[in-house]
Amino acid sequence: MARKRAPFAGRIARPAKLKRNRHASADIPAYIGAAGASLDAGDRAYIRRKLGMKLGKFARAIERVSVRVRDVNGPRGGVDKLCAIKVVLVRLPSVVVEQQHASLQGAMDGALRRVAVAVRRSVQRRTTRAR
Repeated sequence: MARKRAPFAGRIARPAKLKRNRHASADIPAYIGAAGASLDAGDRAYIRRKLGMKLGKFARAIERVSVRVRDVNGPRGGVDKLCAIKVVLVRLPSVVVEQQHASLQGAMDGALRRVAVAVRRSVQRRTTRAR
């Protein structure tokens, strides 16, 4: 049976940030910003929940996550919503993924799917090198 993972935190206190060995996804800060695109509280909660589901199992390896959403073309329309996700890993290079789509939801889902694969690959490389 699949275990539910907690969503990523919006903000955490400085002493908690400095604490080593964070094991829960609720201990990982996720910074979400929007430029030219409107993100309401529901969209932000959706992103945090999906980050917890997709990246929660890698909580020990993740230091922080940044999500940036922007409207590339402005009011002209088209394939213009861009979602960029940066995951800062512990003792590994950061993982950066961008996804562009006509809808904001599609851009977020595509970027979340791709970042999960990239983080898994990066963490697996570390474990295979250690052996």
